[in-house]
Amino acid sequence: MLIESLTTTTTIIRDGRQSPTALLVARGTCRLLRQLGFAAVPEMPLASGRRADLAALGRDGEFWIVEIKSSIEDFRVDQKWPEYRWHCDRLWFATAPHVPIEIFPEDAGLIVADSYGAEIIRDAPEHKLPAATRRSMLLRYARLAASRLHGLSDPSVIGDLEL
Repeated sequence: MLIESLTTTTTIIRDGRQSPTALLVARGTCRLLRQLGFAAVPEMPLASGRRADLAALGRDGEFWIVEIKSSIEDFRVDQKWPEYRWHCDRLWFATAPHVPIEIFPEDAGLIVADSYGAEIIRDAPEHKLPAATRRSMLLRYARLAASRLHGLSDPSVIGDLEL
């Protein structure tokens, strides 16, 4: 995983899979999540072997997963998103303003974002995690965040911890 600076005060996680549009949507969505009291971690590996575009942890321990879709084609070719429900209390899609919102399923939340911010278009239905899954997600989230923080202060650290 490569950490790159956009400016002197902005850091993003880029591993080569994200389009420029997806990176900007992620930035704006993270700003919204922070306003809502959530801390977001990008590209979080899940126990299922999938990777959440954004995993967000609320003050009360609630987990949200945000799946970023940068185009109609991006949405059409990637149909693994229903599996993310096993790892979160609420599932969201985030997209850019040019993507038609009608393509997104009604049973997930919807966020429209650019690099400066985001807006919730449709709230996500709640489906509470089982306690054991919540504990597993909390540990995975904490280890990943700590690993990445360590990587910022020690450039010799490469990659995420084995989760």
